[in-house]
Amino acid sequence: MTAFKALLDFVTIPLKTKPIFFKNVITHLTNNPFYTTPDIPLETLQSAVDDLELAILAAADGSHIAISAMHDSADASTLLFKHTVGYVNRMANGELTKILSSGFTASSQPVARDKEVLTLSDGPRSGTAKATTHAVEHAGAFSWEKRITSAAGVQGPWEPAGLTTQTTIIIEGLEVRSILEVKVAAVTTTGVTDFCAPVSIIIK
Repeated sequence: MTAFKALLDFVTIPLKTKPIFFKNVITHLTNNPFYTTPDIPLETLQSAVDDLELAILAAADGSHIAISAMHDSADASTLLFKHTVGYVNRMANGELTKILSSGFTASSQPVARDKEVLTLSDGPRSGTAKATTHAVEHAGAFSWEKRITSAAGVQGPWEPAGLTTQTTIIIEGLEVRSILEVKVAAVTTTGVTDFCAPVSIIIK
């Protein structure tokens, strides 16, 4: 079965034009009957865009600190909208009209509904998350890494999350409303695979 997908093409657009794209998405999502309960509240998205616009203005004087802060703000807002793409794809369920109504770009051709390499879900308690990957032939273990963006929008570094012999891991001690990103690599008899593309979730 095939379906359309909202794309992450905004990741590669020039930094200074991102606020325009992001504000257009917010406009399309506002009062949109297909997207009534976004994972990231629209107010949070708008605040991130406002911060990015201010950071771009502040960096106009060429200050190294201001330029670094601008890139940090761009990374933080981009992560929020990447997570929103995941929400849109989940709610649209491959329907082109619904995707287009979100303001994101839709794939030009239907794509196969491949099973995700890695999925994240709420953990057994508040402040936890469960990551699940596929079994890999000849894999004896799985190496997990995590990156956390705090509820205040501060993004931390990638760091080890654990090494398991199972295809699941529970990650604990997480701040509510923070964003958790996880990626995994399989440790096989022939070596360690590349890490998969990161998947994110908002911690409840």
